[in-house]
Amino acid sequence: MDKLTSMLVFTKVAKAGSFASAAKELGLSRAMATKHVMQLENGLGIRLLNRTTRNLSLTEVGMVYLERCLQILDEMEEMEIAVTRLQTEPRGTLKVNATPFFGAYHLAPAVAAYTEIYPDVNVEMILQASYVDLIEEGFDLAIHLDELRDSSLIARKLGSSQRVVCGSPAYFKKHGSPKTPDDLRKHNCLVNSSLPPRDQWQFSVPGGETTVIKVGGTMQSNVADALRMAALSALGLVLLPTYMVGQDIRKNRLQAVLTDYIPAPLEIHAVYPHRKHLSAKVRTFVDFLHERFHPKPYWEEWAQND
Repeated sequence: MDKLTSMLVFTKVAKAGSFASAAKELGLSRAMATKHVMQLENGLGIRLLNRTTRNLSLTEVGMVYLERCLQILDEMEEMEIAVTRLQTEPRGTLKVNATPFFGAYHLAPAVAAYTEIYPDVNVEMILQASYVDLIEEGFDLAIHLDELRDSSLIARKLGSSQRVVCGSPAYFKKHGSPKTPDDLRKHNCLVNSSLPPRDQWQFSVPGGETTVIKVGGTMQSNVADALRMAALSALGLVLLPTYMVGQDIRKNRLQAVLTDYIPAPLEIHAVYPHRKHLSAKVRTFVDFLHERFHPKPYWEEWAQND
């Protein structure tokens, strides 16, 4: 038998002064209520109740034990209420993982807006480019860009980001603009070495066909923002997602080219270890991000020049 249940039965019997009354309140048979109390007495090796044919009374030890049982049961109830609130009301620390650029420029403003609505949630945001094990490293969720690596994780699509080829006005003034993907072979293309195959850019051409262009240039980097900064400095052309370069294009710091040739978009997902019993802080944060980034996120407004 469960000891906590036996303690609860004992407190009810002691308060009611009757096995029958306590059993009725708890929805048990009188025999079962008696068995619970006897189990406690046998386990402790003491008598908790004095029994006569007409009434029950607590022994001296039984009065001390009753007081401690009531304290323990009250603490259990308080603990259950606290845990339930964590599950049903957004509160506590939310540990989130994301890539550095997306986290700094898009997730951080979203966190600020979210905590305005849910002030009892604190957010710990860890930004790193490498893949993390959510369970092993204690993350509540992560924002994944592009393909998902772990099929055991629960994923919810938040939105997407187009990829565009772009360069600075100064670069195009000096070198001209490519008109077709094949023209990229003549240009200085800055390559992301962390995305295999690093020297191939893929496009969907009019008519639905796909073409892959081998590119190269004077710089490659495993950090996309470094390539963005080099492009802003007129070093060459980059193929980057609009969540990184959308504002640069809108402010005319960069210019998009080959817009009739669409590279595959970058999918953005919130991923977390479990779907069952999802905490309120995770559920509300994912819902908030979905509403903020879906169906068309603000970074796709790059074509609307100021």
